[in-house]
Amino acid sequence: MDDICRHNAPSGFERFESGATIERHMHVSAYAAIVLDGGYEEAGSAGRRHVSAGFVALHDAFDSHCNRFSRKGGRVLNLPLSRRHASCKWGRIHDVDAIVSAAHQDPLEAEALLFEQIEPLPELEEDWPDMLCAVLRARPCLSLTAWAREHGFARETLSRQFGAIFGTTPASFRAEMRARHALREIVSTSAPLAQIAARNGFSDQPHMTRAVRTLTGRTPSSWRASHSFKTH
Repeated sequence: MDDICRHNAPSGFERFESGATIERHMHVSAYAAIVLDGGYEEAGSAGRRHVSAGFVALHDAFDSHCNRFSRKGGRVLNLPLSRRHASCKWGRIHDVDAIVSAAHQDPLEAEALLFEQIEPLPELEEDWPDMLCAVLRARPCLSLTAWAREHGFARETLSRQFGAIFGTTPASFRAEMRARHALREIVSTSAPLAQIAARNGFSDQPHMTRAVRTLTGRTPSSWRASHSFKTH
């Protein structure tokens, strides 16, 4: 799994210049990015999508992504979320002004309005890197060699073209997804850690421990003891 910059979730309004690029990074808590003006392409843990005014991108804790802004740049309202796991990743909202107004006074009220309004949007698969991303998110034990052979690609082509879009190699993305799947089970079930490790394709429990610590900075035992990361 690649080294990646971790940040607290952004909060409030941000403006981005024409053509701005944000390299792949990770936020340690959940938030929603509501696009007010302009637009951008986001590619990361939730797949890839072009978003514009009225769209919202929902990020779980420990999501990673990169952003490429259009010629119009963009203005975004970042709204921290109390829930750690969103039921959808992309959506559209019809009354942005109401959410912006609420965010000035009470972020929790703004969050409630967001989830009352949101119209979930499907992930788009525009090209084979998007297809591979979707498969890796669903099946993080996938053999990349077998997938490349099945679709007529060399492994080097997979790494180069996937990396150009998602800012990381397919192997590193797969490792991140595997750790995320394991973390979800660790904090939401009472299954033995060794069982979770085996179910998610790790060679043993210490292997899973290293992967979860690389992703989150904490061990599975620490997460389970604190119960501070709950999924819904």
